[in-house]
Amino acid sequence: MRGPHNIWRLIRTGATLERTGAMSLVLDAFQAPPSLRIAARVLGWPFKWLGLKGDPTMPPATRALTALGPAYIKFGQVLSTRPDVVGDELALQLKVLQDKLPPFSTQIAKATVAYELEISVDDVFSEFSEPVAAASIAQVHKAKLRDTGEYVAVKVLRPGIEKAFRKDVDAFYFAARMIEILAPSARRLRPMEVIKHFEGIVLAELDLRLESSAAGEFSSNTEKDAGFQVPRVHWFLSAKRMMTMQWAEGLSASDVTAIDLAGHDRRLLGARVLQLFLSHALRDGYFHGDMHQGNLKIAANGDIIAYDFGIMGRIDEYTRRVYAEILFGFIRKDYRRVAEVHFEAGYVPADRDVEEFAQALRAVGEPIFGMDATRISMGRLLNYLFEVTERFGMETRTELILLQRTMVVVEGVARTLDPHINIWEVAQPIVEDYIKESIGPKALLRDLGKTAMILSRFGPRLPALAQAALIRQSEPQQESARRSVFAPLLWMAAGGAMTAGGVYLSTLL
Repeated sequence: MRGPHNIWRLIRTGATLERTGAMSLVLDAFQAPPSLRIAARVLGWPFKWLGLKGDPTMPPATRALTALGPAYIKFGQVLSTRPDVVGDELALQLKVLQDKLPPFSTQIAKATVAYELEISVDDVFSEFSEPVAAASIAQVHKAKLRDTGEYVAVKVLRPGIEKAFRKDVDAFYFAARMIEILAPSARRLRPMEVIKHFEGIVLAELDLRLESSAAGEFSSNTEKDAGFQVPRVHWFLSAKRMMTMQWAEGLSASDVTAIDLAGHDRRLLGARVLQLFLSHALRDGYFHGDMHQGNLKIAANGDIIAYDFGIMGRIDEYTRRVYAEILFGFIRKDYRRVAEVHFEAGYVPADRDVEEFAQALRAVGEPIFGMDATRISMGRLLNYLFEVTERFGMETRTELILLQRTMVVVEGVARTLDPHINIWEVAQPIVEDYIKESIGPKALLRDLGKTAMILSRFGPRLPALAQAALIRQSEPQQESARRSVFAPLLWMAAGGAMTAGGVYLSTLL
């Protein structure tokens, strides 16, 4: 599928942006240099007539992305949370993409429900509304259970969405391959792996059984979080292409006027959104990966309600510690330690200078530390961060893509609720609490305990493994000894203890 025929799709993408009038808006929003503007015009203008027309009643950017398809809409949803990056005008246009896209027929939705559950819709629901929200992948209907009278949200996938996404992702793969061939310097960004990561997320999002499972796990992790709610899943009314959840009543997190009229403290809500995300990422290693305003509501009591769990992020314990140490280093203005953590984790090539990298990080942190959001140009900051990553040969870490992307989105949501939010002050208590729990005497004992448990599982086999290791050690080929099973276990035990002890000592120093 990933053949030259995708050239046509890419040309049509540029032509659609040009035809709908979105090209100039996008170039202005990203402050594109003159060379890029000229190239865009030269490549886009002659093919303008080939572009998709879209819905003329929509603003240019929304019109272009909805015409191009669901994968492009996903990209627009992320940008809609960052008016500080793309500008207020473009962000306002893109907000429509969160949950106000054109819906498909309710009859099709009912037919999907009936097919998936193998029952009549009228036998289960006494009420089944027209669509109340429609996004790139699915739409939601409000319904009432016939047997209990409870109101629920019924989410149904768009017809043909799987095929549409496969076509978009196929074109993205082709574009990524062309970037690697034509721009070798961009290979450090690992565009093919980035698209592969995106494809994995999308495939999971297209199976609502996985979303139901994610909602259940997320609810279990967060049930004790004050001021936060996760709707309950009705498992017996959920399947691959539809799912049913408890109805969440509240105000959209994007409707700041309604939030003010309801008497909610937007400053408190902005801080809570950011702190909840950090808690979920650091404490649980499992976080909502699509936390834009369209997936958040404000309940009457001020609780934040999250829904739409098609995209969830998971990070291992080691990565959490690295992430926390980086944030903690920025909070303490210890740029040398932040630089060291990047080198220790392998995020920066070992042949680069740690002092120079620390100096570059200071140039990132100092202008924004202690500043409220209104005084920070995120556009300039992101441009400088990209320059830093290029200068120091930092490759894209696919395991961190979703975490970084979600952090950008969540910060944008927090800024919308509280334009004057200071992200460092808000993040500090969460990060400090995690550091105390994960890097210290308790964490050292936990790590040693886990290592001992792993070794104990091999207890009955240790004599045989030791004997095999000794035999191999006596052989002239040392490569064979290093491949033994026993040696890695010993190294794991020693390494786990030294790593935990070293991290702890580094925080004390």
